[in-house]
Amino acid sequence: MPTPSKLLILVGTMTGTAEYVAQAIELDCADLIGSVEVRMMNGLDVSVFDEDALYVICTSTYGSGDVPDNAQALYASLDSHPRFLGHVRYGLIALGDSAQYPNTFANGGRLFDARLSDLGAIRVGEPLVIDAFTVDDPEAAGTAWCREWLPQALAATA
Repeated sequence: MPTPSKLLILVGTMTGTAEYVAQAIELDCADLIGSVEVRMMNGLDVSVFDEDALYVICTSTYGSGDVPDNAQALYASLDSHPRFLGHVRYGLIALGDSAQYPNTFANGGRLFDARLSDLGAIRVGEPLVIDAFTVDDPEAAGTAWCREWLPQALAATA
């Protein structure tokens, strides 16, 4: 498998925080890879994983532990049009609030992680879980994680 020259960050968000984290990574980590693209999950389906890219799923949790509204179509297509995703390498950033939602904290990210794994995709490294209750600067947390994660992920795909 050739080393990808693109990082594609797929964003699921309701309030914008996950998008802000992804945009901070796009700006801060551009020196680590050929290109970084932030793409909202709106209207995406499983075919997004056909691209030659390294992926980051950056998603919040909504309602009673669901993926955000804009991520529903992509998440549903992983079930309705399943395909083997053994070529996909990805990282995970899961956002949530443990104080307000202790039982479903960061579950949106966990749902994507489990479904991608079921389809053969390989998560590289440990997920970053951003807790709105304890993390004051989610953008800084995201960029710090990515600066450590991205070189490891690229080495894992080499």
